Amino acid sequence: MAKTPAGSARAYPADAVELSEYFAPQRTSAAVLPDPEPFVRNITRGVLEVLAGVREVDQLARWLMEDPYRKLVTRANLAARARSARGIPAKRPVHQIVSVRHSSPADGVVEAVVVVRGIARTRAVALRVEGFDGRWRTTSLALL
Repeated sequence: MAKTPAGSARAYPADAVELSEYFAPQRTSAAVLPDPEPFVRNITRGVLEVLAGVREVDQLARWLMEDPYRKLVTRANLAARARSARGIPAKRPVHQIVSVRHSSPADGVVEAVVVVRGIARTRAVALRVEGFDGRWRTTSLALL
């Protein structure tokens, strides 16, 4: 039973609960998903381009869950503000992916670390990707 704003109890029909579960994102087994390494490489490149200011974060929205998307938007805005304050224009980053390491702690879940070498420094990108609705989606993202 759920409470309405007035505080009275209200019962939802069982069909409504089943429908909400049916339309929620559905987990996908790794057996039907493609190899995760190209996805991990591409999402890493995309994230670095967003932070450099040459790609819109909305272009990655399809492959990011809500939490990593919001964090990336915040970080991209801070990077844009810092570039603006210093008068530095956005330019395409030059990066080389040094290594990709990934493991699967559960079916349809991959945790990966991508080491990326740039002109000024080497960085690590840690990702957790999970299979939802027949494709990989990033559920956690950290740029170190």
